[in-house]
Amino acid sequence: MGKRIGLFILTNILVLTTVAIVWSLITTFTTIDGSFQSSDGVLGINVLSLLIFSLLLGFGGALFSLAISRWIAKKMMRVKVLDPEKNLNQAERAIVEKVHRMAGAAGLVHMPEVGVYQSKEVNAFATGPTKKRSLVAVSSGLLQEMDESAVEGVIAHEIAHVDNGDMVTMTLLQGIVNTFVVFLSRVAAIILSRFVRPELQFIVQIAAIIILQILFSILGSLVVNAYSRHREFHADRGGADFAGKDKIAHALRSLQRYANRAQTDDHTDDSALQTMKINGKRGFTQLFSTHPDLQDRIDRLEQS
Repeated sequence: MGKRIGLFILTNILVLTTVAIVWSLITTFTTIDGSFQSSDGVLGINVLSLLIFSLLLGFGGALFSLAISRWIAKKMMRVKVLDPEKNLNQAERAIVEKVHRMAGAAGLVHMPEVGVYQSKEVNAFATGPTKKRSLVAVSSGLLQEMDESAVEGVIAHEIAHVDNGDMVTMTLLQGIVNTFVVFLSRVAAIILSRFVRPELQFIVQIAAIIILQILFSILGSLVVNAYSRHREFHADRGGADFAGKDKIAHALRSLQRYANRAQTDDHTDDSALQTMKINGKRGFTQLFSTHPDLQDRIDRLEQS
């Protein structure tokens, strides 16, 4: 269930990198980049101009990533949207009814779009720029591996993400992270360019901006991932309010059994297991996970 965060972070990094490259091409033929440097600034850097630019680009990139999040998810995951007004088979209609029932329990005025994508992984995600324009999608693997009660628990969890406005909150956090990424990468690039010959300074500065921006974006994703793990506990509690604690706990235990079985099954598709986001890691590797360990989620849910 880490698809929405993974896609959002990836899209955000691609947007920032693309803007950095385009900006570099623009500054190749203009002097606009000179507005970031001045003789009376800190280390010769016009901090105010750079900070304003970083804020605009940082939040602009995050908001753009949010705006296209639903479209990107549909295209990358090849989601089949289930229109309740059209002819659906019994299984498809059951999924739509579950999503709409949970959305009604959450008090959502606008029903999310509902979709299914073909994948062996046991997964589901919710995304979209607003509650009015949200998408809840489940994998074919989840429908095959889980019983009706567990599927309903997973859907309730995803509806909780929509109801909590997690994508908007994540976007604001990503905007702050982006601002630091853009600002620090350019400050570091300008400083590094001072250590080479004048004729090479511009090339070194542009290359350093692109490389450092990607590196800092990856480091910044650790902050976003940490907040994502926190929101998963909150979504579990919200899902319990909509579907009942027993169904959420049953869904988590079903996911846990599947994860344990997949890790010991020699015939498991490695690619499906590697892309499965339902079970976070423990220890140092947890820093790179969007989700907490399933046992931690079960324990926290039972204690709530």
